Amino acid sequence: MRVVVATHNAHKVEELGRILSPLLPGIELVKYDGPDADETGDTFAANALIKAREAAQHTGLPALADDSGIAVDALEGAPGIRSARYAGTREDADNNALLLENLKGVEDRAAQFMCAAAFVDGEFEAVELGVWPGCVLTEARGAGGFGYDPLFQPDGETRASAELSAAEKDALSHRRRAFEQLAQVIRSRSL
Repeated sequence: MRVVVATHNAHKVEELGRILSPLLPGIELVKYDGPDADETGDTFAANALIKAREAAQHTGLPALADDSGIAVDALEGAPGIRSARYAGTREDADNNALLLENLKGVEDRAAQFMCAAAFVDGEFEAVELGVWPGCVLTEARGAGGFGYDPLFQPDGETRASAELSAAEKDALSHRRRAFEQLAQVIRSRSL
C-alpha cells in the first residue's frame, strides 16, 4: 500500500517509517511534495486531519499525517498546538529557549508529549491520540531526536528523550502510541 506522509519534516518521515514498517508490513511511505496545509484547527486532531486531507487531495493517495507537540501543565497546556511555532521562528533552539524562560522558577514541570495521528483514504477518515507523560527539564540534555526532545524527560526515565536511542524512543513515544492505534484501524479496514 502506497501512502503519502503529509509532512516536509524528514525526521518525522524517518521516525514513521521505523514505527509503521513492523505494524503495517508492505506499506510504502511516500514523501509529500505539495503545499503546506493551513493548520487552522484548535486541537491536535483537527490539525492532523487538515494535513491528511490536503495531502490526499493533492496526491490522490491515501494519506497519513500527525500533529504533535508538548503541553505543559504549568503553562495551561502551552505550547500545545503551537509547539513548532512557539517562539515565532520555527527553530527548535528558539522554542526550547522560550519554554525554559517561561518555566523559570516553576517547580511543577509536568508535561506531556501529545500526538494526533490521522489517516484519510477517500471518504474514510480516522484519528488516534497518543500521550507520553513526563516533565520539562531545567536544561537541555542529549543530542538525539528533534524539537523539545532535549528538554523532555519521560515518566519512569532518568534520561531526556534526546538521550534515548531511536529504537528506545520509537518504542515509547507519543507518536508510537498514536500510530500503533491508527495502524490497528488501517489493518482492520484492509482485511
